[in-house]
Amino acid sequence: MKTRETILLLLFTATLHGLTRAQTIIVPIIAPIDSSTGVVTAHAAQGVIYARPTQSVVFHNYLLETFGPYPIVGSAVTAGLDQFTNSPPEWNQGMAGYGRRFGSDFGIGVVRTSTRYAMAGVLKEDTLYYRCQCNGIFGRAGHAIVSALTARRGADGHVVFSFPSLVAPYAGTMVGVYGWYPSRYNAKDAFRMGNYSLLVYMGGNLALEFSPRRSGALLSRFHLRNPHGAPDSETP
Repeated sequence: MKTRETILLLLFTATLHGLTRAQTIIVPIIAPIDSSTGVVTAHAAQGVIYARPTQSVVFHNYLLETFGPYPIVGSAVTAGLDQFTNSPPEWNQGMAGYGRRFGSDFGIGVVRTSTRYAMAGVLKEDTLYYRCQCNGIFGRAGHAIVSALTARRGADGHVVFSFPSLVAPYAGTMVGVYGWYPSRYNAKDAFRMGNYSLLVYMGGNLALEFSPRRSGALLSRFHLRNPHGAPDSETP
């Protein structure tokens, strides 16, 4: 447990450092589109055009983020770290222990992602990730971190605080703790694990922000496209 906490603490420190040194985040100027005519109803001298993702796009991203290669590889890595630290020790070592840890991490991820998408659907929020329309490492890093707790709402895509994004990491770990973890685990452990999940999600946003934009990039060749990101915005 100490090893994982140390690794995640370093990640948290690095992200906070980037956020505190961040330049002013540039929020894109949004121009809504008339869905019946496809005509931009308001123009901005600078910025991007926001087009709310279709249900098909959202569902595709949900499947990819929940059952695609990223969650599988992520669960495998996390289970390996848990195996190394023997957490929880009640699950022992060997392939049986690794299998339980992998299933646990994958199950928590399914609950976490399903909660975020379901709640976002009810609240009509767009929780896909949009790259920063700004320059500079620190500005883009700050945008990626803040976006872990924000979403877009309405036809104009204005940015709001996202309750689904805040709740989802803790919903997953709560279900895991009270569903299949040893009985000695409680809400305090679930909250601690949820904090780790939120930090990992921020790390995923950073990866999306700084991943190559070219369609022929290496990740695209292996069909490892972003798990919760929207297509790059178009300029008007």
